[in-house]
Amino acid sequence: MHVQRVVLNSRPGKDGVPVPANFRLEESTLAPDLTEGEALVRTLYLSVDPYMRCRMNEDTGTGYLTPWQLSECVDGAGIGVVESSRCSSFSVGDVVTSLNWPWQTHVVMKGSVLQKVDPQLACGHLSYLLGAVGLTGLSALLGVREKGHITKGANQTMVVSGAAGACGSIAGQIGRLDGCVRVVGICGSVEKCRALVDDLGFSAAINYRQEDVPARLKECCPDGVDVYFDNVGGPISDTVIAQMNSGSHVILCGQISQYNKDVPYPPPLSEETQETLQSKSITRERFMVLNYMSKADAALCELSQCVKSGQIKVLETVVNGIENMGDAFCSMMKGGNIGKQIIKISE
Repeated sequence: MHVQRVVLNSRPGKDGVPVPANFRLEESTLAPDLTEGEALVRTLYLSVDPYMRCRMNEDTGTGYLTPWQLSECVDGAGIGVVESSRCSSFSVGDVVTSLNWPWQTHVVMKGSVLQKVDPQLACGHLSYLLGAVGLTGLSALLGVREKGHITKGANQTMVVSGAAGACGSIAGQIGRLDGCVRVVGICGSVEKCRALVDDLGFSAAINYRQEDVPARLKECCPDGVDVYFDNVGGPISDTVIAQMNSGSHVILCGQISQYNKDVPYPPPLSEETQETLQSKSITRERFMVLNYMSKADAALCELSQCVKSGQIKVLETVVNGIENMGDAFCSMMKGGNIGKQIIKISE
């Protein structure tokens, strides 16, 4: 069988910024014979996510991510449909997912790395199983619930950075549903600000590329900040933390502003920010969704219900074709996406 796949062509240069030429599209063939325990799957959708930037380095800087190897097929979260199976747990037509799905049009995979998913959860949009009703939604929901300490009726204000991205756009909506009276998003374009306020129900949005962030934060959060869902790190986070209340909470979900730099994860904080955290007893704990998978099934059901009922709105940026994986990844790293960046590989 003839397939197309994407391999890592080169690692990012000295400036650390990934470019589409770091990826290469190749033609390949798949042997049609399956061995016991294997399934042939057709790829439907692939996801590109900020954490993948760490996998482009020889050393990912974390114990739980392995680096992508040069000239080897790249992998990440994906979803597809079983076309033939010699694995007792999967039948032809089953929709399956994996966090280590090769960037390839058809793949032979061991049944042990695949998970069957219920298309009903996705509300008619299978791509949602990679985003709002998948690991991204889980990161948002469980991050807010486990580390945010939101109490209904407590008049709390939440700020989300990277608010128009896949995770931030869900996290802000969960903060609102869970009882925050104000949810303020920080993002990088006029269009994103409009989407946050008009489509997702954020109280306000701040465009960090054009506005004075400290002044706008004071204006949008007159009672200070109680919960900060941090997807970006860097100077934006220093600015938010400076306006946080005593006993407030930072949910450390990602640090995309730092991923192209050669620093450990999570990156070190400025002395001033460290002092603020200590003097105000602000908790700032790294949130790793993979440590909470015992709660995943119940959380996915809740996310699915919220999406079906319209309480959570889903934003996606969908690009067609495996040949566009590198472009889609680099665009996402620069903030070119609104909501989850998805690549549609086949119908």
